[in-house]
Formats: sequence, structure tokens, C-alpha cells
Amino acid sequence: MGKHFDKDLASIIDHTLLKAQGTKEEIVKLCQEAKEYGFATVCVNPCYIELAKKELSGSNVGITTVIGFPLGASTTEVKRFETKDALDKGATEIDMVLNVGMMKSGDYDFVLNDIKAVVEEAKGRGIVKVILETCYLTEQEIEKACQLAMEAGADFVKTSTGFGTNGATVEHIQLMRKIVGENKGVKASGGIRNKEVAEAMVKAGANRIGASSSIAIVEGKEASQGIY
Repeated sequence: MGKHFDKDLASIIDHTLLKAQGTKEEIVKLCQEAKEYGFATVCVNPCYIELAKKELSGSNVGITTVIGFPLGASTTEVKRFETKDALDKGATEIDMVLNVGMMKSGDYDFVLNDIKAVVEEAKGRGIVKVILETCYLTEQEIEKACQLAMEAGADFVKTSTGFGTNGATVEHIQLMRKIVGENKGVKASGGIRNKEVAEAMVKAGANRIGASSSIAIVEGKEASQGIY
């Protein structure tokens, strides 16, 4: 390929395009880049799963999609259906948004069952990551949300949608890793635009990175835009 980039870092990045105005052409480009650089998955909105599956045919790149995105406030029944539909269409990983309002309300039974419904639907068919939207939670709420995600059987906890007031922080990654232990995943996403920040997240305990600036990150450059 002639390009110099960090292949190890690339292998843990979900190459992401979730903006509302993302076009089919941009999704095709995203998939081409993911194959070229060896990213773990592409992360796309559900309407583009089938296109991504077609573009990634014959490659090892997975397909992450988002459920209850970006607010997490869909009903549990809708999240369950979204998950089934996404997996039927070819998604391999599910990034579901925690019901932040219920979490803030202290309705932990609701939050637990909401995650459980998605985990049960995905069982044996896809990895489930729970997006906590950490910018809206206290440290105590982050701890509790991680505990609920683990109790529900999720595979990963994830910091952010990229659409909140802030993205991933080293401190939150360290806290999340401490709560979930070494055998579960922690995904850092939101505002990661260069290699230095990505490596700091990995050092803090992240074993997956979500970014729209993936190429700049692995090539050691600075990306100037992109919310994710």
C-alpha cells in the first residue's frame, strides 16, 4: 500500500460514520478504508448495514451498528426489534445506548432489563456494547451502569455516542475498566482525533476505539473535524 500506519492500533478501531447526513457514497468509502487499513469494524447507522455487508464481503472487517441511538430513550421492545433486524441484515456487533434518563432516575430494574433484552436478542449472533454516555453521569452512576451492563451479560461498556456534551476521558476509561474487570471490553469513543489520545485511552484500559478520524489516528496525524 505504501502507507505507513499503526496496524496494531488499526485492529482495535471501529471506523465510524454516524452523522445524520452521511451518504451511501461515504459508507462505500468507509468500507473501502476499513478493508485497506484493517480496522476491526465499520460502525454505521442501521439503514446502511446491508450496503456495508455487500461492500465488506470477503473481508475480515465486522459491522457495528447502533441501537436506540443517540438518546437511548426508545422503548425496550423497540431496542429488541432493532437488534433482531440489525443482526438479520448482517450486523456483527451491537452498540446500544443506555437509557440515561432511567439511569438518572435510579430505576435500575428498567435499565437492567433494557440491556438484557438486547443481550438476549443478540445471544450467539453478535457482540453487545452498552453506550453509557458518560458525560451525563456521575462517577457513582458510571460505576452502577457498568455493574448493570455486566449483570445483563453485555460484552463491552462504551463511553459515548459522540453526540453528547463530551466524549471519552482517560479517567472514565480507568473507572470503567476497574468496574468490569479484565475479561470484558471497554470502548472509548467521542472526540478521539489523534494517535496520542487513542494510545492514552488504550493505556487507561480501552481495548476498542470508536472514531471517525481513524485514518489520521493510525497514520499519526491530527484530525481537525468530526464529532465522533
